[in-house]
Amino acid sequence: MKTASTALLLATLGLGGVAQAEEHEYPVRLAGHAYLPALSMVAPPRDAPQDARLSGKFRGEGRNRQPMSQPGDTGALHGNRQTELATPFIGQPLQGLSGFAMQRDADGNFYVLTDNGFGAKANSADALLFFHRMAPDFESGRVHVAETVFLRDPNFRVPFRIAYAGTETRYLTGADFDPESLQVIDDEVWIGEEFGPYLIRAGLDGNIREVYSTRLDGETLKSPDHPGLDALAEAGSDWRVSRSGGFEGMALQPETGLLWAMLEKPLLGADGEPGERVLEVMAFDPAEGEWTGERFGFPLAEGATAIGDFNFIDHNRALVIERDNGEGDPSLACQGQANDECFPHPARHKRVVLIDTARQDDQGRVARLGYLDLMNIADPDRIGRLATVADRDLSETFTFPFFTIEDVVRVDDTHLLVANDNNLPSSTGRQLDEAADNEFILLEAADFLQAK
Repeated sequence: MKTASTALLLATLGLGGVAQAEEHEYPVRLAGHAYLPALSMVAPPRDAPQDARLSGKFRGEGRNRQPMSQPGDTGALHGNRQTELATPFIGQPLQGLSGFAMQRDADGNFYVLTDNGFGAKANSADALLFFHRMAPDFESGRVHVAETVFLRDPNFRVPFRIAYAGTETRYLTGADFDPESLQVIDDEVWIGEEFGPYLIRAGLDGNIREVYSTRLDGETLKSPDHPGLDALAEAGSDWRVSRSGGFEGMALQPETGLLWAMLEKPLLGADGEPGERVLEVMAFDPAEGEWTGERFGFPLAEGATAIGDFNFIDHNRALVIERDNGEGDPSLACQGQANDECFPHPARHKRVVLIDTARQDDQGRVARLGYLDLMNIADPDRIGRLATVADRDLSETFTFPFFTIEDVVRVDDTHLLVANDNNLPSSTGRQLDEAADNEFILLEAADFLQAK
């Protein structure tokens, strides 16, 4: 909602009609690289159901209880190439890093979220939900996992039946929620998720305290995976949030204490089709436990299909991961029919965008101040630790050629941290037939972070 002073500012800046001027690409340099190997597992809690000891049993047709027998596959969009890893996994994979909190713990660890498991409600009923405290060590290239906290609902705060409802401990799984973004406020964790979409309030111990439906213009927004819908629900009327289009990003605004939750994809219109290429961003007051009605729009750039994360760097300016659906180096794009030696949909649009939420056009769309190209990161010191298959010289250029890049946070006045969701065991990127690792990259981009 614009005030009179905001309107004057818009007029002065010439933003009354369009919030997006010609964008500037800022230089970026690799300052650190660390990674968790793809096959990194954590044991489920002792009091979790025995079913959780083996995860990924439902990735194929029916139930598969034979460990490491169902090969990973990149899917039809990316050529159906097999990766070298297979499910079911013994234990729970740490994979799928889907959000950074703005705040760090007292020891400097980052709060990092893992998503729903294997990408859908139907195949993730044995994937436990959790968040971590992690610290990348850029000297060794390793990532230290200080703690993993599992989410559970012992006090019956989740308003629908969960997969492990018949157990005393009531651990949550990827059949219940798809957690994609998080923030930490005092002794609580706030999680934005996609199936509802919901906001989830939990203690730092992982116990759920409240689950909030999403309200916009007097209606409850739902996705086709909302637990209150059935197979006959219709797009545009019963649900307006696209599948995998819920709260991919959620930022905590300094000073106001508001949570701003950003949808991953545009809302559907009454006809069931996506509207403008603008993503809704809605304010939630955690102190009051309600949506405030404030909102703005994030306009997607040409070539982008979704966002991956969203974090403020000061009161008004924020970082947004903007991406396409590609993976792999563009120099190995398939020419004609896809095969095992090429990427049918390579990575092209992988960016960190800087926005100014105080500068909006007359339709409430925020100004885009510039971007970093994650496919064009200078690496003259050859800090990058992992080889990338390509038909071009990448000796002094580092790329982040992953399908889903879902983590960004400001580190200091000159650096930001970015990480990927590796969709284990399906996504590749660096190599044609190797499952992607969970990578953390420290980027030096002083001019970008100071842009106004």
